[in-house]
Amino acid sequence: MSWSSGYTTDIAYTHGYYGEISPAHIDFCLLLAGYAPPRKESGFRYLELGYGQGLSINIHAAATNGECWGTDFNPAHAANAQSLADSHGADVHVFDESFGDLAKRDDIGQFDYITLHGIWSWISDDVRAEINEILRRRLKVGGVVYLSYNTNPGWSIAMPIRHLLHLHSETAGSEAQGILGRIDGAIEFGKKLVEVQARFFTNNPAAAGRLDGIAAQNRNYVAHEYFNSFWDPSTFSEVVDTMADNKLSYAVSATLMEHLDAINLTAPQIELLRPITHPVLRESTRDYLVNQQFRRDLYTRGARRLSSLEQLEALHRLRFVILRSKADIPLKVTTGLGELQLRPELYEPLIDFLIKDDYRPKSVAEMRELPAFASLPISPVLESLIVLMAGNHLAIVQDDSIAKAVEERSRKLGKHLMEKSRLSGDHFFLPSPVTGTGIIVSRFEQLFLLAINEGKAKPADWAQYAWKIISDQGQKLLLEGKVLEETEENLKELERQAKAFAEDRLKILKLLKIV
Repeated sequence: MSWSSGYTTDIAYTHGYYGEISPAHIDFCLLLAGYAPPRKESGFRYLELGYGQGLSINIHAAATNGECWGTDFNPAHAANAQSLADSHGADVHVFDESFGDLAKRDDIGQFDYITLHGIWSWISDDVRAEINEILRRRLKVGGVVYLSYNTNPGWSIAMPIRHLLHLHSETAGSEAQGILGRIDGAIEFGKKLVEVQARFFTNNPAAAGRLDGIAAQNRNYVAHEYFNSFWDPSTFSEVVDTMADNKLSYAVSATLMEHLDAINLTAPQIELLRPITHPVLRESTRDYLVNQQFRRDLYTRGARRLSSLEQLEALHRLRFVILRSKADIPLKVTTGLGELQLRPELYEPLIDFLIKDDYRPKSVAEMRELPAFASLPISPVLESLIVLMAGNHLAIVQDDSIAKAVEERSRKLGKHLMEKSRLSGDHFFLPSPVTGTGIIVSRFEQLFLLAINEGKAKPADWAQYAWKIISDQGQKLLLEGKVLEETEENLKELERQAKAFAEDRLKILKLLKIV
């Protein structure tokens, strides 16, 4: 086996940011489940295993008071992560070591948070054993592990498809095609099986749709998801047993919407689930009810259970900031039950309140005083906040003293990332010292911010600035699926977006200290 241990390394992973692995998100999920998060008033230690291009670890290092460590054995990923780290100068240590080499080190200490996103299902048993060694030795008592993985029953229909695609790539593809050519060839071969009505596809109608979904996805993502030598979806109970050997106990899902059974399950399904008290049977049953295919789980080592009063007081202290104008927040959400309408009598006054006072962050205690919630328990407020957070419309605010301390380095990383937006739309998250997380900022919004940084004061000037960069690279805008061919129509659309940006979004980004 080569140094890559069967993992695809000849194509770079996407430049994704994963808010679920941020300490702020993890702490919120733990609080919802009644657990005390790791103490971090004076700082915390954070380890990310398999950091990809390094965007998440650098945003968390630059925008929080944490000491962040990570390894990813792909040298290209490590080089990119280090270049990001060099731009802001926070306390971040990135390596290109294997998990086995990292496990052998005696100079890295223990951590409050260890995260693995998109790793567990795509590695060999030997490499998983190395990760287990790290978890056993390097997680502090009271610490938390974030672990995501592909799971059954949701992947049961796709496993034969993945097997066929990988087999075709390995046997019918050629080195001259490169990984992208082999992927396209394998997908086309799969489509031919559908066309000739292979019984696997006729007997499993959902399989053809799954193949179409794969064909439509980003090829960098597809390469890492489907074309590694190892791919092993695990059931929830299997992972629980493995984590137990590491002295870790399941705490709660890190997928916020999964905290709300009422919008994911039917009434009969909720009634079926209600009397199941064993946590492993309950979660496994729920996986069957929703046909779960990807889990994001939190495991703790001796995390303290909060009393109901402690939990309530901790939740009351949380502050939230809204990230969008009211017009950009739809009062509907798509779940496993389909598209659901949100209750306007709760969401509209809450959103109005969050916008009030120029988007000033508001505490949960303040929200509970609103007339819409005053006579209700805390659960409707939390459910509303969860839905808004899951839609990227809302974020938790960290302590003001921390935000002030990290503001300069957070802006340095943000400026570095914005400069990259001149070349492509690969980076659409910028760090906020107010939230300690990455905030979605589109490529055009980033170009407008660059124009502002260069002293351009009017939306029309921002549009001209953005168009010069885009047009010099032979690029044009898309509007409702149509390419805008003429310069005038490109500028008109850019100016429309710039004016909308100036009205509300810019004010929010200033509040978040991104500008």
